[in-house]
Amino acid sequence: MRASQFFISTLKEAPAEAELLSHKLMLRAGLIKKLGSGLYTWMPLGLRVLRRVEHIVREEMNAAGAVELLLPAVQPAELWQESGRWDVFGPQMLKIKDRHERDFCFGPTHEEVITDIARREIRSYRQLPLNFYQIQTKFRDEIRPRFGVMRAREFVMKDAYSFHVSFQDLEREYRNMYDAYARIFTRLGLKFLAVAADPGAIGGTGSHEFHVLADAGEDAIAYSSASDYAANVELAEAVAPVESRAAATKKMEKVPTPGKTTCEDVSALLHLPLSQSVKALAVMSEDRLFMLLVRGDHQLNEVKAAKLPGLDPFRFATDKEIEARIGCRPGYIGPAGVPAAVMVIADRSVAAMSDFVCGANEAGFHLTGVNFGRDLPEPALIADIRNAIAGDPSPDGKGTLELCRGIEVGHIFQLRTKYSAAMKATFLDEGGKSQVLEMGCYGIGVSRIVAAAIEQGNDEKGIIWPLPMAPFRIAIAPIGYRKSAEVRKIADQLHDELQAAGIDVLLDDRDERPGVMFADLELIGVPHRVTIGERGLKEGKIEYQSRTDASPSAIELDKAAGHLKSLCA
Repeated sequence: MRASQFFISTLKEAPAEAELLSHKLMLRAGLIKKLGSGLYTWMPLGLRVLRRVEHIVREEMNAAGAVELLLPAVQPAELWQESGRWDVFGPQMLKIKDRHERDFCFGPTHEEVITDIARREIRSYRQLPLNFYQIQTKFRDEIRPRFGVMRAREFVMKDAYSFHVSFQDLEREYRNMYDAYARIFTRLGLKFLAVAADPGAIGGTGSHEFHVLADAGEDAIAYSSASDYAANVELAEAVAPVESRAAATKKMEKVPTPGKTTCEDVSALLHLPLSQSVKALAVMSEDRLFMLLVRGDHQLNEVKAAKLPGLDPFRFATDKEIEARIGCRPGYIGPAGVPAAVMVIADRSVAAMSDFVCGANEAGFHLTGVNFGRDLPEPALIADIRNAIAGDPSPDGKGTLELCRGIEVGHIFQLRTKYSAAMKATFLDEGGKSQVLEMGCYGIGVSRIVAAAIEQGNDEKGIIWPLPMAPFRIAIAPIGYRKSAEVRKIADQLHDELQAAGIDVLLDDRDERPGVMFADLELIGVPHRVTIGERGLKEGKIEYQSRTDASPSAIELDKAAGHLKSLCA
């Protein structure tokens, strides 16, 4: 490809609204252009990257036995009403009406549509298993679109749905998709981690997320230092302390703590470690108040808490609700002396504490030397309700947990019968009996992968693409292309030979100064660059520099094509 026949639109500075590094670089490199809030045009350069991702995804899905189709982007409300999600999916769903005032939505996901296909087309166990997939645009009306294509309202997604006669066969296909995803992200050249995850709003049982590892990742991941255990912090188990609760050594005392409403402030005032304090969080479920206890240096895990009996769903109590039920304003509440109607739930680590500090249920005061069984009843329920932290024992008993950040780019679910049962998607088994289909769901954020790769690969000059994702694998930078017939001849010959070999090569034949040309090629992240100039040609040499090399090296002109072909093999 010749630059004069392509379209390169780079910027020296990113627009002010760009926050995340990948967003800045995608705009500066001319991969995308903003149309509106959370809406982006994929420019020619960015589209080449997007298509490369799609190509690898499509190849691996086909190789894994999935069959491609394309479902409508606009979906009738009736399907979502059957599944029960029309009123509960939330404002992310863009609802629209046609000219006949019938309700539709612009598909945020396609479980309902594919289940409708299954119930219409699948009759017998002989047709199973089946795995359908598509690569298509989705729309979710994010309340605050940000970070460019990382959290856009319109995005490209690969979603697949499998149908089975039994849970055992679903588990087999789930593993098949797990392995296919590992191959996809490996082929894309990304550093990634597969982690156990919570199914969330999609539903079902088993669930794994695939994360590209990057400091800018929104998700915290806990992984073992000595095994392959990894889980999203939302799901990672915080193992109960091995040591049993120590005997009380102090007398409970009420101490003044005026204006100190956080565990950090109270611990500092009393010159005690933060780990000796207990944080009390008041939450409401229906019309009942619950008090959740976590250690002062730990954080409540809302996903875990929501799975406890009576707390699905829950919300944090208001100041008025706390004062009405406990008789104290927030910041000073604690488990000692709370009304019997308040159910106290303690994290495992709190249940193992003795001589701890907590709120006194009186404004301006806290209690020290508090002990369960002596100063207050044992908690009504003890459960894992905190986030795992670095240094915790790994739940599989191997090593300790470490934390890293990740960008979720893939998610697989065992849906089971959540949708098939609601929408009456059945088949006849070998005995002629009607059975509900078992289902799996497997998604990849195709457009998000592009941004995630940039977060993982960049420097002060611009993007550093993994070779399989690069818009062009080789760039030819001729010095004086319009002025020197010899430079033009060699550059054209090398371009044509590489292109004939099936290598995506960009010949920068624009009339630009070398500095501008080099800056653009580094910004857009072409992995390999050769520079052709009259001085080098006199010695029968050209310069080669990879995107990550500090300086160029000379290569023999007659060996250049072969060398470059080997780099892209």
